Amino acid sequence: MSELPENLRYTKDHEWARRNDDGTITVGITAHAVGQLGDITAVSLPDVGEALEAGERFGDIDSVKAVSDLYAPITGEVVEVNRALDNEPEIINSEPYTEGWMIRIRPAEGVDLGEMLDAEAYRQLLD
Repeated sequence: MSELPENLRYTKDHEWARRNDDGTITVGITAHAVGQLGDITAVSLPDVGEALEAGERFGDIDSVKAVSDLYAPITGEVVEVNRALDNEPEIINSEPYTEGWMIRIRPAEGVDLGEMLDAEAYRQLLD
């Protein structure tokens, strides 16, 4: 399995979240999820301004193997969408933790990433 960035938090549904300096949260899918899906062919993401609830579907990702739902790791409002993925969804295959990010969320008051899995707990989930 590829390296898991230690500075991220993870969900059991294989999304990751990173707190940015401005307080927003960047969200994407893990390399494990990419490996399970195979080559990514399309991604459907929410609009800026859309309210998300933790654990609820926020979009889907199409691959050569399947169409899979994407789930919000936290409650908050979408403040940015990675539109580069509209034309180049394959970026997720090669750069799931960097250029392949999907959305940025302004977390609702009181939201804490500490409730998500750290890298070690996510590794144990995968074992």
